[in-house]
Amino acid sequence: MESISTFDMLKIGIGPSSSHTLGPWRAAEKWIKELKETTIFSQVTTIKVYIYGSLSLTGKGHATDYALMLGLSGQDPEFIPIPNIATIVSKIKEEKQIEFNGEVTLPFTPETDIIFERNFLPFHANGMTFEAYLHSGKKTKATYYSIGGGFVVKEELKKAKKNIEIFKQFPFPITTGTELLNFCNNENKSISEIVLENEKSLNTREHIDKELHRIWDTMLECLYTGCHTEGKLPGGLNVTRRAYDIHNTLKGELPYTTPQEWLETIRHTEVKFRQILKWVSCFALAVNEVNASLGRVVTAPTNGSAGVIPAVLMYYMVIENHQANFKHIKQFLLVAGEIGSIFKKGATISAAMGGCQAEIGVSSAMAAGALTELLGGTPEQVLMAAEIAMEHHLGLTCDPIGGLVQIPCIERNSMGAIKAINAAELALSSKPEEAKVPLDKVVNTMWETAKDMSSKYKETSEGGLAVGVYLSDC
Repeated sequence: MESISTFDMLKIGIGPSSSHTLGPWRAAEKWIKELKETTIFSQVTTIKVYIYGSLSLTGKGHATDYALMLGLSGQDPEFIPIPNIATIVSKIKEEKQIEFNGEVTLPFTPETDIIFERNFLPFHANGMTFEAYLHSGKKTKATYYSIGGGFVVKEELKKAKKNIEIFKQFPFPITTGTELLNFCNNENKSISEIVLENEKSLNTREHIDKELHRIWDTMLECLYTGCHTEGKLPGGLNVTRRAYDIHNTLKGELPYTTPQEWLETIRHTEVKFRQILKWVSCFALAVNEVNASLGRVVTAPTNGSAGVIPAVLMYYMVIENHQANFKHIKQFLLVAGEIGSIFKKGATISAAMGGCQAEIGVSSAMAAGALTELLGGTPEQVLMAAEIAMEHHLGLTCDPIGGLVQIPCIERNSMGAIKAINAAELALSSKPEEAKVPLDKVVNTMWETAKDMSSKYKETSEGGLAVGVYLSDC
């Protein structure tokens, strides 16, 4: 069974979807790397990409074609300047050619060289095949699958082999919640301490801190951008950004000039219960409005659910602990990542496989558990909070209107964040030994529910709100 790093669960990338945008982008990079390793990159004369299943059915709304063009151009989703995205895509469309990995110019017409196939490949709902013709006239192709959260695999055998190798490096190999609790009890450590020991087997403490800082800085920048940007979201649904107006109402005349000053200012404001709900909702909406407009976010565990974890972490820093520092942020992210990995290993984090319970449900569970540890909960209470949060997302469908990660996706982040806080409080006021449903049981139930769920409700836009609401109504 695979072991997964915190940095696998929390990735920096471009919106609006980790499986439909970041995944195809990374798949294009992997294909180019493979072409170079087999020394045939320089022989390529033309390229095509075929996308299948959920990628095809909702690909336009998720900017899958944009992601493929950017990935094939050699751009990095972690570092590409956001304004460059539109410029590069427009140039490819206008000139009908692409700078393949930024090295060689090839003919490329997106309308005919990115082919949307409605049929599903057998391994996963998000399949794509890259095809290249060579100077010799021969053809080479490779198929990849975007399996959620920005994870990309070429074939199951290679994936399993890689994960076995990583698994052997971990001093505390964890597959289930039960195993995690056993390690905590045997070592007399918190969950975050156990996770940190695993991370230290892969990287130095300095590298871990540097990358966690980068993740948090990206989250904070995203929060700030979302709270300070007004107007409509792209895509044709004419969805108005709400975080801007909510934030203006809440902040009043607070002075600041940078995201860090903004954080320091709002964390010392007086808030009441209703304002707490508004602040948390504002934070969640802000992140996912940035995500929906091809902004940079942190998958947590996916782009579609990227707002839950930063919103709950901000709740802790703004409401619960005004003196919170990087130590608390680090602790939160380590716990959240581990809980997310348990769901990925035991079920799925792909909406194309499990509906929105696999995205918002998992993110809510991650945030609930992480918040519980920060609030002084035991490892048992941490897992109890994660279980409670997921229990009340079971069966949640993925039915984006117009294939866009906007309705109902953005609001669902707000609801997931509020549920996470509530789940943490319930766990903290409960005795774990009296719990009736262990985390591992709810993980298994989520996976069984996912398998039973009709494909109409798995990110295909063929059921639920996606067909119950006409685009003309929006």
